[in-house]
Amino acid sequence: MTGTSLPLLELNPSFHGAVVRPGDADYDTARAVYNGSIDRHPSVVLRPSGVADVADAVNYARDTGLPLTVRCGGHAVAGTSANEAGVLIDLSSLKGTDVNPSRGTAIAQGGVLWGEYDRDTALRGVATPGGRVTTTGVGGFTLGGGYGWLSPKYGLTCDNLVAADVVTADGRLVHVSETEHADLLWALRGAGANFGVVVNYELRVHPLPPLLLAGMLVVPNADGAGEVARAYRDELERAPEEVVAAMATILAPPEEFVPPEVVGSPVLGMVLAYIGAPEEALEALAPFRRIAEGGMDLIQPMPYTALQAMLDGFAPRGWLNYHRGLHVGGLSDVSIDRFLEVGTEIHSPMTQGIVFRHGGAVARVPEDATAASHRDAAYMAHPIACWASPTETDYEMGWVRRFSEAFAADLTGGVYLNFEPGTSQADVHAGFGPDKYARLAALKAAWDPTNLFRSNHNIEPAA
Repeated sequence: MTGTSLPLLELNPSFHGAVVRPGDADYDTARAVYNGSIDRHPSVVLRPSGVADVADAVNYARDTGLPLTVRCGGHAVAGTSANEAGVLIDLSSLKGTDVNPSRGTAIAQGGVLWGEYDRDTALRGVATPGGRVTTTGVGGFTLGGGYGWLSPKYGLTCDNLVAADVVTADGRLVHVSETEHADLLWALRGAGANFGVVVNYELRVHPLPPLLLAGMLVVPNADGAGEVARAYRDELERAPEEVVAAMATILAPPEEFVPPEVVGSPVLGMVLAYIGAPEEALEALAPFRRIAEGGMDLIQPMPYTALQAMLDGFAPRGWLNYHRGLHVGGLSDVSIDRFLEVGTEIHSPMTQGIVFRHGGAVARVPEDATAASHRDAAYMAHPIACWASPTETDYEMGWVRRFSEAFAADLTGGVYLNFEPGTSQADVHAGFGPDKYARLAALKAAWDPTNLFRSNHNIEPAA
């Protein structure tokens, strides 16, 4: 631990939020993030009670010259929501939501998590494409782009961002929309936390039925799995965009629906949902159920909130994590075979190798319409290594490398920064490409010329 005893200037006396410093009883809880590999010690954690407190916190960090970090859910695998010897603005106390289906939007404060947001929108029969783990923060997920189960039908989360309230580097509160500071809205749609602290998000909502037909089909990852996976791919590529899906290699969990002799063995899971009425879904999902006949069929009517929570069991807070988010142009037979082979090498019960199907509404948005990039990628390869002991680190990180190499023939070269562990300029350029990065750097120079907001996949201000 370094720098935690630095002398601190006084906060504005009007600051009404909580202040947590090293030595306080809740300091270790206040500084912790989801990824247990990240162990950083800020000089002070500030929990604002409202927007004015956020402005005070930003001004304080700027005036002291201490590093500034903003945290919502703390799920960023790269640790961008933690810092060493700096100011951490923890938005977790800002939990308000206002759902208005007649307006077609919902407003969420900066500390809302996806499980909280989904619970409130579900009461009104609507939803926004959101994080597939309920403890993910609405904020970081939205600002980084936001691929969710609903995305093939309704776009990225950032495509559904219609307005925002932002505390900028100079401590001002700015309202952003298509008609007010539209350049900043363009950047907020995918360029991460580079431009300020977003305290309110106004997100478009879409109607959903009370129940969706959704769940998982599971077969052994053994002889015959390649035939199943290729048939799944072929069926998915001719399915309507209401069919949303992912293919995953995991170790069979110790759940009551898993036969005891199968627990811990490598399996291939196909997560499927139909974004529409369950009676329409029966016909749409029938081909996939035939493909996996003889395996476990866990597809059933369920509320959208249950679909959203389906992967929560694989995301224990505090375990060590290493992920990638790789854009893939297609799924060749070679990539499928290698994907399954690496899946048999999983050691940790929480490690997953996932391939999400995208396209649809994501691809229909023009590439230059938002900062979010690589919309033409049909799939995303998302290895999630999650392990309990540091003695497993070398193996798990090596497994992520092997998983990534399995898709070498089909990679586009682009990455999804929300899932990336690296924050170098090479990583950031791979997330945006040269032309888009240049536009973002110019906007950064206008809105944050001193690069106060740099604890992120950082866009450096243009000279």
